[in-house]
Amino acid sequence: MNIKQILLYLLVINILGFFVMGIDKYKAKTGSWRIPENTLFGFCFLGGGIGTIAGIYTFRHKTKKKKFTIGMPLILILEILIFIYFKFIV
Repeated sequence: MNIKQILLYLLVINILGFFVMGIDKYKAKTGSWRIPENTLFGFCFLGGGIGTIAGIYTFRHKTKKKKFTIGMPLILILEILIFIYFKFIV
């Protein structure tokens, strides 16, 4: 994969992560079927940490759950550190 493909992937996964948080908030307000928390975390694990975290605070969704307000930023930080390690150290 070249850098353009990686950046495009990250852009798409973060946009999707953002919108999935918004959709789940909407579903929570309307009493509809919800998106599983594992799916929300999946977007974060797949590189969509910035989008999902932005979605948490934009939509004020899952802000009382430490699993989200602490867990997702930790995942993002870990992914950044792994990227730096493999890009500059290895």
